[in-house]
Amino acid sequence: MRLKLSKNKKTTLNHRSDDMQLSPQYKELLDDALERSGQRSTKQREHIFALLLEKRDHPTADEIYARAREGMPSISLATVYNCLETLTDTSLIRQVNFEREPTRYCPNLTQHAHFYCRESGEIVDIELSDKLISELMATLPEGFSAQHIDIAYDGKCGECHD
Repeated sequence: MRLKLSKNKKTTLNHRSDDMQLSPQYKELLDDALERSGQRSTKQREHIFALLLEKRDHPTADEIYARAREGMPSISLATVYNCLETLTDTSLIRQVNFEREPTRYCPNLTQHAHFYCRESGEIVDIELSDKLISELMATLPEGFSAQHIDIAYDGKCGECHD
């Protein structure tokens, strides 16, 4: 089962001066996904999930760790990796991999592709229409079924293109 997250960043977080909290909508989404997998919500998991929702820039684990320490100085890199694994396993985020690059994390669970700019390192979500997804699924050999399509472009973005 795939969960759809809103692209409306205004409903994602409730900001406080010392840290951030998930909005009730996303807190419930997290709690339900963790409960279905036999796990419980922790402050660390909530914090990592909130960071990913706040800035949807496909960060690496190291980047997430650096951001997480700003609001939770005692968090360890191992805890960040464990949280990312849990959030991935519960289908709240997904891993994005490009050849020879560190794994990045994406909270956009709609069917979409990624464009990786080799110059700037920026990763951009490319929305895919339902029609295109259906056409791609129709190309599978008889008897095959796919649960997920992973399409990645790489090249230069508009700002880096000469």
